[in-house]
This record gives sequence, structure tokens and C-alpha cells, in this order.
Amino acid sequence: MFVLITSGVSAYSLLFPSIPFSAPFPIQAAPLLAFPLALVGLLDDRFHLPASWRYVVQLVTALVLILLSPLLVPSMRGLPLLFLLVIGVTAVINFTNFMDGLDGLVAGCMSVALTSAAIQLSAPLTIWALVGALLGFLLLNWSPAKVFMGDVGSTFLGAVFSLLVLQSSSWLEALALFLVATPLLGDAFICVLRRLVAGQRVFQAHRLHLFQRLQQAGWPHARVSSLYILATSVLASASLFGGLQWVGTLSAIIILIGLWLDQHLAVPFAEASRS
Repeated sequence: MFVLITSGVSAYSLLFPSIPFSAPFPIQAAPLLAFPLALVGLLDDRFHLPASWRYVVQLVTALVLILLSPLLVPSMRGLPLLFLLVIGVTAVINFTNFMDGLDGLVAGCMSVALTSAAIQLSAPLTIWALVGALLGFLLLNWSPAKVFMGDVGSTFLGAVFSLLVLQSSSWLEALALFLVATPLLGDAFICVLRRLVAGQRVFQAHRLHLFQRLQQAGWPHARVSSLYILATSVLASASLFGGLQWVGTLSAIIILIGLWLDQHLAVPFAEASRS
């Protein structure tokens, strides 16, 4: 739903440019640039595409988003940075997808993160249309959910968020925008590290994220999602009003709170792994 709405708005803004839609091309075109991921997600749902095909599309999309960023100056010395950024963007796309396992979680957190980025970047109507459509989707996706975004929506959102971060005016601003998504991406990143240490297959389906183990411990969907959305909102406010120093400090505190929840309230990682 929100993929089609915002892609349509993006196409209209590019075909019929006007002052209300005026903005740098990458931001105006963000939904269209992320649309191939949504299409691949849809095809995968129907035909079960090989994982290698899906990752190739992610790599190409990531490369395009990075090359359109004002932060990267093309040069041979920039190749290591380009490589790291491609890995980073594909990680954000996949981490966002990994976190789409609870009613309202990704839609709620990404609504806040995209709003924060849109304000700081003075984004055009294209991005605000995405925020509005996503909030409308959230109403139907809230527990008990009536609709689900699946790979189509989650990979699309991960790509759009990555593009907005890469359209920052400086690396410090980009880092501040990125850290707003710490509750979502931090959970996914820590879970991947723990699974690697445990010798598990990272891309195999599982229920080992903190949000999943909190739900297994008896927390209702709405409480878990509300906690993550609240944490994201705190970071968004810190980014908007305090800058990198505040959002960085609060991100560290939120990670520590997550580790406390992991140790004291969630189903233990080892127990969830066995089950």
C-alpha cells in the first residue's frame, strides 16, 4: 500500500516538477530507487527466488544509493569506503527485514525515523507522503494486525531510510540520523553477532531477536512495539534538538537498557535457541 502510494507520488514529482516538490533528485526519487527491492520481495513471495538473486538486487540498489550521495567523492582511494558502505546499506535493508516480526514494530519505528530525517533534510512531499502512508498502514498493522508488510515493505523502508541518511550534508549529520534507528538496527545487529558466535546460520529463520524473546516471555505485541517506538522517538528528539552528542549518548543508554531486558525479562537467548 505505502510502497505504491509513495512511488506514484515520486513519479509524479519527477514528471511534473513544481515548487512544492522541489528537492534534490535522490530524495524525490527515493521511493522509485527502492522500488526494485519491493518488486523482488513480491516475486519472491510468489516464486521463491534464490537468495543470491535477491542479494544481487540489494547490492545494485545499495551501490546506486551510495553513488548518489553527496558524502562520497569518487576516487580510487574511496574504494574501501565504497565497499564498506555497500555492505552497510545492504545490512540496513536486511536488518529492517529481520525486524519485521511483530505487529506495528517496523512500521512504527520507521515512521518516527523517517519523520526525523525528513525534518532535518527539509525533505519534499515525496517523503512526507511515505510517512503519511506508513502511519495509515500502522493503524491496520497494529496488534492485532490486519495487514502485514512482508519483504515488499520492509526492504523498501530500509532502502529509503539508507538513502536519506546518505543525503546528509556531513558524515556527523548522517551518523546522527542513522542512530535514531538504534532500537531496530541495534537489536538486529546484536542478534546477528550472537548467532555468529553460537555457530548458527545467520540467514536461517529464527525467533532470537530481543523483541521476539520479550514476546515469548509474555509481553503482548503492543507493549513490545510501543517500547521500541518510544525509544526511537526519544532518539529522534535528541537528534533534532541536541545533535550527535545527545543522540549518541542516548543510543548507548538504550542499548544498555536492551541488554538489561535481555538478561532479566526476556526468554534467555540459549533457551530460545534450543526451542
